[in-house]
Amino acid sequence: MLRAVAELGYETPTPIQEKSIPIVLMGRDILGSAQTGTGKTASFTLPMIDILASGRAKARMPRSLILAPTRELAAQVAESFGKFAINHELSMALLIGGVSFADQESALDRGVDVLIATPGRLLDHFERGKVLLQDVKILVIDEADRMLDMGFIPDVERIVSTLPKMRQTLFFSATLSEEIHKIGARFVLNPKIIEVARPAETASTIAQHLVWTKPREKRAVLRDLLRSEDINNALIFCNRKRDISTLLTSLKRHDFDVAALHGDMTQSARLAALQAFRDGKTKLLLASDVAARGLDIPSVSHVFNFDVPSSAEDYVHRIGRTGRAGRTGRSFTIAASEDDKKYVAAIVKLTGTQIPLLGAAAGESSKEDSPAPENKPENKPENKPENKPDNKARKSRSDTSAPDKGKPEHKSDKKPVQRSRRKSDAIPADEKRPVAWTGGNSFEEDTLPAFLRSA
Repeated sequence: MLRAVAELGYETPTPIQEKSIPIVLMGRDILGSAQTGTGKTASFTLPMIDILASGRAKARMPRSLILAPTRELAAQVAESFGKFAINHELSMALLIGGVSFADQESALDRGVDVLIATPGRLLDHFERGKVLLQDVKILVIDEADRMLDMGFIPDVERIVSTLPKMRQTLFFSATLSEEIHKIGARFVLNPKIIEVARPAETASTIAQHLVWTKPREKRAVLRDLLRSEDINNALIFCNRKRDISTLLTSLKRHDFDVAALHGDMTQSARLAALQAFRDGKTKLLLASDVAARGLDIPSVSHVFNFDVPSSAEDYVHRIGRTGRAGRTGRSFTIAASEDDKKYVAAIVKLTGTQIPLLGAAAGESSKEDSPAPENKPENKPENKPENKPDNKARKSRSDTSAPDKGKPEHKSDKKPVQRSRRKSDAIPADEKRPVAWTGGNSFEEDTLPAFLRSA
């Protein structure tokens, strides 16, 4: 084990590894939390390999089970296991969607020491009678908060109900909220709680930037940033899958080396895009939040949020794809709408730190083109674009003569003239208009305008 770790270039454990590995080797349950990119995967993979080194698996009866919320994260755990166990004769099977059932069943028939799976595909095999779980000695639930967000907790509970009561459970999450504590209590017994970072704390190795612009200028701002930054390779996040397709076409049209990764792609296409990005064949990877959790690609130098994430926690996980394992990284978030103001405020509240404002994207956009929300003039209506004519209908005399409570009093002594698209539509200041309606809901004769009175 030490030889395999040394060959991979690891010299000192991260805080979560230093605290978790001895506890796992003692056989105790763990309720663990650490911010993304701190090595949670190795904190349970390394001691599991040491424990499983003795013993032999039976056909269709795995000795350990690792549950992950997404295919990409499950595949990454399997890759890490393969690297760390290179000097051990341990078998492994990966059960994820989009891959042939026959190949997975063949691996299960030979017997596996470690079974790595997503909840849905594992239940498919279980219901077919192709896998038996009564011999599982170690259970790992990875990224439990993501399991909760994606609605997998009922499936996890069903899977756990088929496992033996006498087992060791390692429950890991990026955050340990009150709800996660309640869910974890169903699976672990007298756990050792390990928390090495404040919940939702962003890594200090990441330089964060916020860019304010206009909705129609977001693509141009992104292109300016991509051209001005010294990028090794970068992840670009969008909130919606349909926006990924539009942005992908736009970036390719401007000669950027970019590929897409989202949930509607086939598993083979997703793995191919991810592998090309890892190998450096693709410089930019345009992704939905399916790639925000757990993916460990050390060489990512930049993260761009083309859309501000609606969930503040997703922001932490997105930018956590860079600045990993002690490396430095840069993140840029492009904000443009009223909703973005709320999302940015939620991020600041969650992380407890302000995101530094980048006044202009790539030094080209002026401050007027990318204002922070608080820089608007006081007396200018927020819902009315600047330098555009007012298309509203002309107001009555009461609207133009009565002082407006929302305006300064010194303006009320002038009779304003409403501007329209045509000069002929302007209302002369001395024009006689019908008297203002003051009659409430009744139609008394003396309060009616003259042209409505009966003869």
